[in-house]
Amino acid sequence: MKTGNLDGIKLSQLRALVAVAEVSNFSEAALRLEVSQSAISHAIAALEESLGVVLFSRGRHGARLTPIGARVKDHAEDMLKLLDVIGKEVNLTKGLKGGQVRVGVFRSVATRLLPEVIVRLKHYFPDITTTPIEYRDDDRVEQALREGRVDVGFTCMPITDGFEGWELMRDEYVVLLPPKLQRPSTPLTWEELATYPMIMTSGQSKLDYCSVLTRQHFAELGQPINIAYDIQEDSTSVGMVERGLGVTVLPRLATEPLPPEIQVCSLPVPLYRHIQVVMLADALHSPAVYAFLDTLKELYPPELQATPISSERRQKVSRAIA
Repeated sequence: MKTGNLDGIKLSQLRALVAVAEVSNFSEAALRLEVSQSAISHAIAALEESLGVVLFSRGRHGARLTPIGARVKDHAEDMLKLLDVIGKEVNLTKGLKGGQVRVGVFRSVATRLLPEVIVRLKHYFPDITTTPIEYRDDDRVEQALREGRVDVGFTCMPITDGFEGWELMRDEYVVLLPPKLQRPSTPLTWEELATYPMIMTSGQSKLDYCSVLTRQHFAELGQPINIAYDIQEDSTSVGMVERGLGVTVLPRLATEPLPPEIQVCSLPVPLYRHIQVVMLADALHSPAVYAFLDTLKELYPPELQATPISSERRQKVSRAIA
């Protein structure tokens, strides 16, 4: 084996070396590093070529370090530890040793989207604290941002002047039907939907914007809503559907975790809510807030920027919610 160029050694090769040494198996090392087995095999082969030595003896019982492999592995661990130290030093310089991010959310985002963001942020920056603050009404998130009570907000309401953000996802409204309901194996029609008792809010109290969307959608299509049960909480509506008391229309994310027996159909004319992350435009955020936003962008790349709506449209939305 010829000695290659040591300058060509990559950190990924050193990580592969340490991982294989710890589990004595290329397949398990690949699972640990979340790469393919062929990637691990290639990394080790390239490292052995660069060093000009055999690092592992391969056999029926897995991969075992050779004597020189064991010494190289010790040095590789030291190098990776130094890299971690470098990262911590940089984070300290950026002010990311600690800090707090206050996040305004509504329930389905708080339970389904935000935990994954917090877990990843904790992995990168363990000392940053994320504090979720839940709001039932979407317009209160904007108000909290304006008043400085939260740093970042999630909303499905069109954002207004003075804010910026991006769309995270489109969440489809679905119809939930009781488990034992017998219906034809065809797409749901408005005529069929009108025959079932409806479980949803009547609109007699202040609603969030997503509930307003449902009523507006039905009204624009000339479809009546005959409410049998006036219910405010999504979880209560789901429970009543599960017991066969009627049907309901909810955003898919708000239905989770959904009992597996409940039947799910799309509306005859699809409806979506656009879940967005928003913040004050041109605000001077702390390094912790920027770290949160960067982590969020990893999970939900900002392919579609959120555009502020006009004051006229804003007034229409506000009247609908009031």
